[in-house]
Amino acid sequence: MPSSAPDKVDAAAQPPAPAKPTNGLDRYFKISERGSSIAREIRGGFATFFAMAYIIVLNPIILGSAKDMYGHQLNSGQLVTATVLTAAFTTLLMGVIGNVPIALAAGLGVNTVVALQLAPRMSWPDAMGMVVLAGFVVMILVATGLRERVMNAVPLGLRKGIAIGIGLFIMLIGLVDSGFVSRIPDAAHTTVPLELGGNGHLLGWPVLVFVLGVLLTLALMVRKVPGAILISIVTMTVVAMIINAVATVPSWGLTTPKWPGNPVAGPDFGLVGQVSLFGGFSKVGLLTGILFVFTVLLSTFFDAMGTIMGISDEAGLTDSQGNMPGMNRVLFVDGIAVAAGGASSSSATTCFVESTAGVGEGARTGLANVVTGGLFTVALFLTPLATMVPSQAATPALLAVGFLILSGSIGQIDWADWTIAIPAFVTMLMMPFTYSITNGIGMGFITFTVLRLVAGRAREIPIAMYIVSAVFGFYYLMPALGLT
Repeated sequence: MPSSAPDKVDAAAQPPAPAKPTNGLDRYFKISERGSSIAREIRGGFATFFAMAYIIVLNPIILGSAKDMYGHQLNSGQLVTATVLTAAFTTLLMGVIGNVPIALAAGLGVNTVVALQLAPRMSWPDAMGMVVLAGFVVMILVATGLRERVMNAVPLGLRKGIAIGIGLFIMLIGLVDSGFVSRIPDAAHTTVPLELGGNGHLLGWPVLVFVLGVLLTLALMVRKVPGAILISIVTMTVVAMIINAVATVPSWGLTTPKWPGNPVAGPDFGLVGQVSLFGGFSKVGLLTGILFVFTVLLSTFFDAMGTIMGISDEAGLTDSQGNMPGMNRVLFVDGIAVAAGGASSSSATTCFVESTAGVGEGARTGLANVVTGGLFTVALFLTPLATMVPSQAATPALLAVGFLILSGSIGQIDWADWTIAIPAFVTMLMMPFTYSITNGIGMGFITFTVLRLVAGRAREIPIAMYIVSAVFGFYYLMPALGLT
């Protein structure tokens, strides 16, 4: 009589069946299937919101400080409304349609391009019209399958390099935004761009809040305390408010941890819809206009691509090849977000790498986005409260999550194959060193293509990688060619 032992071994070798959904909400967002819970998703949504709430203040500062060719400036209060409204709408859309914990808001870097390159050569409605056109192009690329094809063409090792680069990048963002690391002014005539704290020393209460926040976050994580990141953010915000009340603090940066005199502020939708789709071309000409749209497109396209790949991998939403089911829906929402940002005059909206704070808290589904989007909606009327959390209380989460990304990805790169190890290395270093996800991806792609060619492995290079590498090469040569 044959033994039944092999059957037992085979059964044990099978992965555990996904947990059955307990209700309609669970079924729609696949909460149990992804090993999460409603409590984790809520905590994750809160953590992501607090980690990226600074954009409510920062985006209006960047856009509001610039003038268009007529000397007009955008109204700060209207910019706050436009920024919050678009973040709420696109984050909710990504959660409901894409079902991923990736929040969106006005993209840093892109808003600088809009403020300093586009607006000075045309009117604000013209500049925002070009952002809308870039969003339309993104949606066309998604609809034709080209964008997903580009993402699927990226080798697994290079995908891990992108994820690690994002981990290092958000760690640097946390260190800089908290004041733990600061930029040395050019007037210092030094080759060292960064220094510890201010003047090489850690000074002031805000930095102390950050250091204590890092230690508290890591201690809670080591103890495996549920809600470690969110607990740390809330605790250090309270500590910062107490310090601000009893001590003299010259500056906390963008946000001061102080209870506002009037927490309610009504939204002003005056900038929404102030767009001229093709007016900019009459100001700068057809070729320059196309190049402006191309610049916005390239930045939003690959910033979002890197963020989506890094976060989905960290959240365990990818398969063995690093691909994520339902990617096309996520990419299409990202295209809508770019256009929506232009339509609201808040600049291009894109996926935020700070969403890793929510993933680190356990978020795995779009329900976390619903929470984050809901908080942005509330912030439309309570903006003073939303901007009460200082960066020193929120940025410790970025260091903790950066570590989690590195520890989960670095061992999955084939370091013996230099044609993949070197490009991955270039990618992961160039993101923080150039302060740009797009630059890290571009330099990594070009390095990968060149090294595979010289190694005689041209057939192993996907066609999409040839095309994208050539596009990046042209992008980097544009200033030398006089096309910027």
